[in-house]
Amino acid sequence: MVTSDQRRRQLAREKYERQQKRRAEARKKNRQRAAVIGAAVAVVVATLVGLIVGGVFDSDKDTKDTAADPSASATPPEPKQSPSPEMAIDQKGKYTFALKTSAGDITFAMDAAKTPQTVNSFKSLADKGYFDNTKCHRLTAGGIFVLQCGDPEGTGRGGPGYNIPDENLDSLGKPNEQGQVIYPAGTVAMANTGQPGSGGSQFFLVYKDSPLTPTYTPFGKIDAAGLKVLEEIAKAGTVDGGQDGAPKTEIKIEKGSVTQN
Repeated sequence: MVTSDQRRRQLAREKYERQQKRRAEARKKNRQRAAVIGAAVAVVVATLVGLIVGGVFDSDKDTKDTAADPSASATPPEPKQSPSPEMAIDQKGKYTFALKTSAGDITFAMDAAKTPQTVNSFKSLADKGYFDNTKCHRLTAGGIFVLQCGDPEGTGRGGPGYNIPDENLDSLGKPNEQGQVIYPAGTVAMANTGQPGSGGSQFFLVYKDSPLTPTYTPFGKIDAAGLKVLEEIAKAGTVDGGQDGAPKTEIKIEKGSVTQN
């Protein structure tokens, strides 16, 4: 016969065993929960590492790799709208755009018969002193080889407040399999946002043959002396030594003027 003391001890032992069992189960659940959380954290970390390695968060890569991106040769924003200039040039005439810069004179010829809207806009702007005391804000040296100017703000985001249509886009030949043509050294072409008809006042001067999509109006040809000045600017490189950035030596257009030949 079980005495009362034995019964109490038995009940206490059973209670203790139940407590131990519950504690063991709780520890097991905690380990499982920790394992799940750890696995989730590992996935997140691995994903972040993959993104960083892939360049998603690498702002320097985003900036420097644009030299190989044709649309990056021109990135002004949508301008505040204002009337484009009325046609006021001889649409069959030859014109000269003379840039007096801090690095030397760069002169290029323009043919109004091929690009009447572009020539008319640049003459109108130059007559107003629009280009005077402005910086050439961008130099590229990888994929494409250009000096970009024409932004009065010097940031790559400025414009005259209106757009001009694309012109003369088929003059550089048939695109290759990559959809590109060669913009020869000495070419002057319109910058744009990558969208049709989005040119404003920004333009780029090509100092070495550059493959680009034929979406940038070619409207000028630099003379031999001007091309040498441009090549010297390019030799100095960019401020940070990268392939795309502000010229190491500040290039200022002291005076920009357009005259009819």
